[in-house]
Amino acid sequence: MAKRNNDNQPIQDILKEFVQTNNLQSGLDKVDVREAWANLMGNGVNNYTTAIELKHDTLYVQLSSSVLREELSYGTDKIVKMLNESLRKEVVKKLVLR
Repeated sequence: MAKRNNDNQPIQDILKEFVQTNNLQSGLDKVDVREAWANLMGNGVNNYTTAIELKHDTLYVQLSSSVLREELSYGTDKIVKMLNESLRKEVVKKLVLR
């Protein structure tokens, strides 16, 4: 039977270590970006959003409305900045609207 470790550690530290050792951060970032997009853009944009995918540092968002895609394309830098502020770290460097 495994010996118990009597050193008390906060659960936050244990979870951070678990995420680092199992390389789970990129998957967590993908989920966090989807939630941040939904929260920041609101129902109006979310109704036309069909797919959100984070590959490396580029966020690909597929929209069903070409008018909305054109309108959002004027503010991609601002959207990237807002997403990264919401995530409290720089995850997204580029936004591609499809």
